[in-house]
Amino acid sequence: MKNNKLVICFILFIIAFCYPITALAKEIKPAQEKSEIPNHVLSISKENTYPNSTKDEVILEPSSFVEKLIEDSEMRIENPDLIKMLNETTIKPSPIAFGYRGSIYMGHWPLHYTSEETNVNWEYQKINTNELINVGGNTQKNMSYNQVKEAHVKGALTTKIERSDQIKKMMLMEAKKNTKLPLSFHTVFGKDTKMANSYAVPIKKIGVLQGFAPAVSEKGKVTFGEVYIELKGSKKSIVVKNVTKQGIGAWIPVQDHVSFMFELK
Repeated sequence: MKNNKLVICFILFIIAFCYPITALAKEIKPAQEKSEIPNHVLSISKENTYPNSTKDEVILEPSSFVEKLIEDSEMRIENPDLIKMLNETTIKPSPIAFGYRGSIYMGHWPLHYTSEETNVNWEYQKINTNELINVGGNTQKNMSYNQVKEAHVKGALTTKIERSDQIKKMMLMEAKKNTKLPLSFHTVFGKDTKMANSYAVPIKKIGVLQGFAPAVSEKGKVTFGEVYIELKGSKKSIVVKNVTKQGIGAWIPVQDHVSFMFELK
């Protein structure tokens, strides 16, 4: 009996000793990967005189009926527009429709996008140039970023493809997951946007500060298919036929970020 008590005490001691270590291991689990922003790239979300939309793309949740159809489908379906249409579709065959069979053609759709490569070009498009001439000066001068005129930066798909707007939505959602950056196919840098960061221009020198808009290069494949809702008695299911895949790429600007390049002449 005494030996049993000793064994129990020993087990409790081991549990008490190991638990804090296990809990700590969970707390220091590596963070999800994201694109590292270089030091010369700064956020202007607070300073930007043009109020870019900060809303994320609306992620449409499937209804319980549609969610069950998607889960049971052999093909992955992630197209928000297709999910919206399925949500709005009402199909209620009679529960006693013994032997009833039917097939409803819902159209040819892009079903999902699979990312294969995601990269960031921090100098995607030049949006601004500031210059300070200190050739005839007697002391060092400082210059800062000042957006001379409003600049629009637009992303695009790299190839023509049917239902391009739907594909852009899926690629945008995937690129955001991969980079954790604020992305948009259209971002604006407002005129007179200024930053407090300063750059020294010595005497007898000309300082040139250039600003660039970064953008993400997203590449992957889109899966297409003909979507049917099949009815067998009281049972309903999604069936996808004639599945094809097509390679696609896109440039997607990073919103409210400027990459700075400073040089002395």
